[in-house]
Amino acid sequence: MTPDTMKAIEIAGPGDADQLQETSRPVPVPGHDQILIRLAWAGVNRPDVLQRQGAYKAPPDASDLPGLECSGEVVGCGAGVTRWKKGDKVCALLPGGGYAEYAVCNADHALPVPEGMSMQEAACLPETAFTVWSTVMMRGGLQAGERFLVHGGSSGIGTMAIQIAKAMGARVFATAGSDEKCKACEDLGAVAINYKTDDFVEVLKGEGGADLILDMVGGDYIPRNIKAMADDGRLVFIAFLGGPKVELNFAQIMLRRLTITGATLRPQSDLAKAQIADQLREQLWPLIAAGKVKVLIDSEFDLANASDAHRRMESSGHIGKIAMKVAGG
Repeated sequence: MTPDTMKAIEIAGPGDADQLQETSRPVPVPGHDQILIRLAWAGVNRPDVLQRQGAYKAPPDASDLPGLECSGEVVGCGAGVTRWKKGDKVCALLPGGGYAEYAVCNADHALPVPEGMSMQEAACLPETAFTVWSTVMMRGGLQAGERFLVHGGSSGIGTMAIQIAKAMGARVFATAGSDEKCKACEDLGAVAINYKTDDFVEVLKGEGGADLILDMVGGDYIPRNIKAMADDGRLVFIAFLGGPKVELNFAQIMLRRLTITGATLRPQSDLAKAQIADQLREQLWPLIAAGKVKVLIDSEFDLANASDAHRRMESSGHIGKIAMKVAGG
C-alpha cells in the first residue's frame, strides 16, 4: 500500500548546502503516461547544486524538489502506460523530485535496470547516459577513429563520455586536475591531460586536433577549444562552469569549417527524451551488459544527509558519481 505522505529533501531558499532540509510531502500521483517509482537510490548531479543556488530553475510542470535520476520499483501506473507494470525495477530520468521516497516520471523516460548492475549504480546512470549519448553521439556525431576530447574527464559525465567514446572506437583524450583524477581517466582508456601542468591545446594540436570536443567549462576554454580542434571539427557545450561569455574571432570558424553547438537536457520535450531513451536501450544497454561501460561510484550518502552530498559535489574532489540512498537499495 502506497502511503499518502513521504520524506523528501526540499530547497528552503537559494544558498549553500544547509538550505537542503528534510520535509514531508504528499506522494505524487502518476498522470497520463506516467509511472510512480518507490526510490531505492538517487543520483546527485551538478544541476542539483545549481538549482539549490537559485541558478537553475525547475521547469514549470516539474517538481520543485531537486533530483534528476533514480532507481527503484514501479508502484503505480497512470492511464496509457503499457510498457511497465507494478513491481518492475527501473532507472529513470526525472524532471525533478528525485530527493524523495517517491517520484513520478514519463513512462518513456524509464529504462530497465541493466543486467548485472546494482540499484545504486543504476540510479547514477540516467542523467549521465542521456546527456552524454545525446550530445556526443546524436548531436556530436562521433565516429570510430576520430579524436575525442572531454573536459572534466573524472566527473560523472566525463567518465561516462570516455567509456562510450572508447567503446565506439574513438581515440579519447580527457582533461583533469590531479594525478589521481588523471589515472582514473587513463584506467578507462583515455589519454589524460593534467590541465594544471599541461596545455590541452598543444597536446591535441600535436595529434592533429580534436574532431569532437565535449565541454562543460566554457569561459577561457572556449577560444582554446577552437585552437585545439581539427579542421571540420565539432564542439558541443553542455555547461559553462567557467562562464558563458568570451571574446572570439569567428573568422576561423568559417575558414576551418568548424561546428559549434550545445544542449541542455532538462528543458527538452518528452518526445525528445523518449527518443534518446530508445537509443540508449538499443545501443548503450548492450554495452553495459557486456561490461564495456560501467558507472563509477565516488561516494554514497543517506537522503537525510543530502547537504553533505552537495558539499562533496562542490568540493570537486569526486571521481565518478555521488549516490544517495533513499531506501533499502
